[in-house]
Amino acid sequence: MPLATNHKFCVAPMMGRTDKHFRYFLRLMSAHTMLYTEMVAVPALLRGNKHNMLSFNEAEHPVGLQIGGSNPKDMALCAKIAEDYGYDEVNINVGCPSKRVNSGQFGACLFTNPELVAECVSTMLNEVNIPVTIKCRIGVDDYDEYIHLSNFVEVLGRAGCESFIVHARKAILKEGFNPKQNRNIPTLNYPYVYQLKQDFPQYEMTINGGIETIEQAKSHLKKVDGVMLGRAIYRNPFIVFGVDENIFNDKTTTTSKAEILNQYINYIQDQTSSGEKITYLTRHLAGGMLRGQKHAKLLRKTLHDEMRENKYPIAALRDILSTAI
Repeated sequence: MPLATNHKFCVAPMMGRTDKHFRYFLRLMSAHTMLYTEMVAVPALLRGNKHNMLSFNEAEHPVGLQIGGSNPKDMALCAKIAEDYGYDEVNINVGCPSKRVNSGQFGACLFTNPELVAECVSTMLNEVNIPVTIKCRIGVDDYDEYIHLSNFVEVLGRAGCESFIVHARKAILKEGFNPKQNRNIPTLNYPYVYQLKQDFPQYEMTINGGIETIEQAKSHLKKVDGVMLGRAIYRNPFIVFGVDENIFNDKTTTTSKAEILNQYINYIQDQTSSGEKITYLTRHLAGGMLRGQKHAKLLRKTLHDEMRENKYPIAALRDILSTAI
């Protein structure tokens, strides 16, 4: 099955971060960047409010849904739901190091059971016409030799997966090691991912972990097909501002940061008119969009106060952001 999405530059799924509003903001800066939802647990998707979890703006394309689970039948149902909602891809989480992963049978613990993940992939592909991709670590605990990683890819490839996003750190699931530590402490091993591309040239390999700049991304792209950035983007979303020109060689994006912020304010106005709470739409401004701008700390405090208390928040928001740029 041909790949329908381009992973040359991606923004990682991040819980509490990559909701539809933040993705929309990123799309204002790049037409080509691949975006992902926050991870959605399969049981929650099957039993919960699907519209609240899956609705998105058509402008967000290309966008993929990341799901966490391990029951092949349920995973296939979720893949079909994602396709029906219009997602361009379904990504299986085989990398999350949360304490919940063992009890919930999703995330990094599945790395040691590639046959089960392969069954999920093949069952999902039988139900949908969109790509099913994998996001994984290079290993788990002591199961971290290159042979383990290459075997994982080989088994999943036979099941029909053609695209792998590999976080170049192993996951440590032992007691006392939390997800935050798993983002930083395990040693990055980029050569493992480079080797995967050499050994499996027929598959798309996207590298993730510790990448902070477009320059670093371009360096990795000499050896793999794609790069994925995560928290560096949330800390400074304007990294994406230069992606189309510098990564995709598309110079048609000529807008300014000021215009991007103005478009996002217009989006906020539309969303609040439809009943969305303004604090859901401005929390990302406080979290990262204002970082590096003039008087950022004061602006974030003003933003927080005004959005909760001002009777005319859109006007106040325009005034606040006019100071930032």
